[in-house]
Amino acid sequence: MRVVAFVSDLMDRSKIAGAGEVTFARGAEEAAGADVVIVDLGAHADLVPTIRAAAPEARIVAYGRHTETAALEQALTDGANESLARSRFFADPASWIRRSGQTRGQG
Repeated sequence: MRVVAFVSDLMDRSKIAGAGEVTFARGAEEAAGADVVIVDLGAHADLVPTIRAAAPEARIVAYGRHTETAALEQALTDGANESLARSRFFADPASWIRRSGQTRGQG
């Protein structure tokens, strides 16, 4: 499984890297061919539509601050399959990476 993450924060990167093999990216085109794409909405919300275009078959998991409900909802509109509070994602990042299916929803 190819996992690409758009995450700038070093602590967040460390937690995600601990969940398995992950490529950290900067440009949306780097998501091409990914099975799962993780997006930190605090730093990369604007990339969700172009990530979706670059990786139309990927499952996009976006996370952000629970107080940023508009950003969480916009991520779904822009093509994310999952959009959830940061605390929920980091409770078990590996499970969000492994999840199968193409469900869409805000968590």
